[in-house]
Amino acid sequence: MCRIVGAPRTLLPLLAALLQASVEASGEIALCKTGFPEDVYSAVLSQDVLEGQPLLNVKFSNCNGKRKVQYESSEPADFKVDADGMVYAVRSFPLSSEHSKFLIYAQDKETQEKWQVAVKLSLKPTLPEDSVKESREIEEIVFPRQLTKHNGYLQRQKRDWVIPPINLPENSRGPFPQELVRIRSDRDKNLSLRYSVTGPGADQPPTGIFIINPISGQLSVTKPLDRELIARFHLRAHAVDINGNQVENPIDIVINVIDMNDNRPEFLHQVWNGTVPEGSKPGTYVMTVTAIDADDPNALNGMLRYRILSQAPSSPSPNMFTINNETGDIITVAAGLDREKVQQYTLIIQATDMEGNPTYGLSNTATAVITVTDVNDNPPEFTAMTFYGEVPENRVDIIVANLTVTDKDQPHTPAWNAVYRISGGDPAGRFAIQTDPNSNDGLVTVVKPIDFETNRMYVLTVAAENQVPLAKGIQHPPQSTATVSVTVIDVNENPYFAPNPKIIRQEEGLHAGTMLTTFTAQDPDRYMQQNIRYTKLSDPANWLKIDPVNGQITTIALLDRESPNVKNNIYNATFLASDNGIPPMSGTGTLQIYLLDINDNAPQVLPQEAETCETPDPNSINITALDYDIDPNAGPFAFDLPLSPVTIKRNWTITRLNGDFAQLNLKIKFLEAGIYEVPIIITDSGNPPKSNISILRVKVCQCDSNGDCTDVDRIVGAGLGTGAIIAILLCIIILLILVLMFVVWMKRRDKERQAKQLLIDPEDDVRDNILKYDEEGGGEEDQDYDLSQLQQPDTVEPDAIKPVGIRRLDERPIHAEPQYPVRSAAPHPGDIGDFINEGLKAADNDPTAPPYDSLLVFDYEGSGSTAGSLSSLNSSSSGGDQDYDYLNDWGPRFKKLADMYGGGDD
Repeated sequence: MCRIVGAPRTLLPLLAALLQASVEASGEIALCKTGFPEDVYSAVLSQDVLEGQPLLNVKFSNCNGKRKVQYESSEPADFKVDADGMVYAVRSFPLSSEHSKFLIYAQDKETQEKWQVAVKLSLKPTLPEDSVKESREIEEIVFPRQLTKHNGYLQRQKRDWVIPPINLPENSRGPFPQELVRIRSDRDKNLSLRYSVTGPGADQPPTGIFIINPISGQLSVTKPLDRELIARFHLRAHAVDINGNQVENPIDIVINVIDMNDNRPEFLHQVWNGTVPEGSKPGTYVMTVTAIDADDPNALNGMLRYRILSQAPSSPSPNMFTINNETGDIITVAAGLDREKVQQYTLIIQATDMEGNPTYGLSNTATAVITVTDVNDNPPEFTAMTFYGEVPENRVDIIVANLTVTDKDQPHTPAWNAVYRISGGDPAGRFAIQTDPNSNDGLVTVVKPIDFETNRMYVLTVAAENQVPLAKGIQHPPQSTATVSVTVIDVNENPYFAPNPKIIRQEEGLHAGTMLTTFTAQDPDRYMQQNIRYTKLSDPANWLKIDPVNGQITTIALLDRESPNVKNNIYNATFLASDNGIPPMSGTGTLQIYLLDINDNAPQVLPQEAETCETPDPNSINITALDYDIDPNAGPFAFDLPLSPVTIKRNWTITRLNGDFAQLNLKIKFLEAGIYEVPIIITDSGNPPKSNISILRVKVCQCDSNGDCTDVDRIVGAGLGTGAIIAILLCIIILLILVLMFVVWMKRRDKERQAKQLLIDPEDDVRDNILKYDEEGGGEEDQDYDLSQLQQPDTVEPDAIKPVGIRRLDERPIHAEPQYPVRSAAPHPGDIGDFINEGLKAADNDPTAPPYDSLLVFDYEGSGSTAGSLSSLNSSSSGGDQDYDYLNDWGPRFKKLADMYGGGDD
């Protein structure tokens, strides 16, 4: 049997109670009885029961060992029983009388047989120094004995018990390591044992908080604990021999960290905002403030109490609000909240733990800002009882009067925004009142035209209200109603024709000078003496005129129903009536003349061109008539052929198909191909009827077996029309203009190119050093020439020495050569021009000069190289006294030399 030696004195009473509650075996062998061996199980606990805390172990005697028993608790919300009989707490709660007794049921799963046992929990007696001091005596925890069998019967040497939790205060000052309990086994007398503990805080994170002496079994804590981090540790103690064999079943050790008041209450927000309507009754809920305390909420250290320290402002009462000291709910306790006087209250709220004990509790404060919200307790009031305005007649959407009101409620809220209503004086709804959203003024606006001649003044009754109803008990004062007097201003109005449009019916063909009707306008201004004059505004065919004074309309041309200006037999003309008011006004009226048809248009053949075959079969020509008149002056039509010329009736015959169509056929068996003009007499059905001889141009052509014309030519007029000739001439003229513009553009571009060349600065012209002589050589055969002639041209072999017949084709011919000037070895700078002119004259008079050869000898440049440089001219004199200004007269190509030599001292 294992024992724990040196237990602390604070745990001795609890161990004594547990040992006394255990049932010891009497040592006598009794008969086995199925069920709970005890009628009541008891356990001694501390006041606070924690979730998952093991309470005690109940045993069930299963004699045959074959029963499968299931445990249940009568209080499943608070306690549960595992399959091994261990009872655990389901939730955390303080132990009280209502939780002190409950039942444990055991039921056979197969036979449904049921047993029960009572469990009684009692509080552990507390010592005053238990939560503050630690006893120096070390408690000893002994591994419990196990049941053994003896002669087939269970012999219970000692019942298992639950090890009570070890309570350690947090923030202990040591010294560390601090001894807690000593774990021992009864077998350490015969065996050499090693003790160890496992679990969070020992060998699991956070490691190293609890250590155990493997030899003595002394369990110690190594540093202060913090309940706010870990409130409980679950350790398991083990006992093994030196070979590592388990000699005892592990036992559970629960270490509870006792809370100390080491944390102040903390408000969730430092500033709390709430609202309350003005005029609220006492007891109206405002807001809730909340503070939390990291200490144990079930202990005094975490039990908070609230109170109000101050209120600003203190009017109308210094105690307008109160707070529930447990929940933090703020409510009103006094009447008199008026937003128009005090719009906001600031409260300082204090939260204190230790149930608000000012001596031992820790406190913290926060600010509660309570805004008094507006309610509609102030109706709008007009600033005047009567408002005045005026409006010109016939004007809409203009502001007549501006109504001003005052409202003491909060601006730009529904309790302040005014709504205006016309309660009298406007039965026709000619006025409306809109609210200015910024100033809250009422804008009286005209929405329907007003006639001065009908009503010269309106007196409106206007009421002002808010968007929301007034608060209960508040009535509208007389100042919420006003009158608006609106004066109508007479203005000159437009004359108007009545009726408009005016419709008359007349036959077409009326001659000029016929009076049709009188079309007059009326002036709505009855109180103004004005004259009206009439003018014609629109007359598309120019058929009518109107008398400017009396409005009589007379024809000035023949009325023709078939005119393109007549649509659906109706001719529209518009007239203008103008008065002499200030300003003058005018109105328009439309006269619609419905023209009745008369038989004034003869019918015409349609189509006017046709084609047929040379023989009567298989073709015929179907024709109809076109008449611009309408019924009864149009069809049915009568078709006939004239008597002359006689060839018409001899060659052709016409047959009437119906009232609108007829058929023209060849009367003879063959008619030579060509174009024939066939006159046809067509008569309409008018009264009297109207006849017309219409020409039908018929092309007679050769036809195939199907009756289709095989000729390519069509019926066209001889020659081109005037329009075609004009179009061709225009095209030719446009083409000539384009060619002329192109030639002018080309010449202008050449002139611009030449002008650009002349504008080049001679100093910047890189061609000053290049002379173009337009001399070319003799081709590829001229590439083999003797450069030694450039070195000493005087020593060249005379042509006469060369034998005849072996000369090259491009060599110099045999003639007397002119004498070229020989330049001296050191010429004077002034003789350069003379030298060049003499050489030019000699070359012009030389009959043997190129183009036979591209080699032109100018001078001997010395013996330095076969192809010596021409880039410099040597001079034996300095040339300081020589005048080179004459080089400026030689043109822009010598300007560079003039600048180089003629610059004086420079």
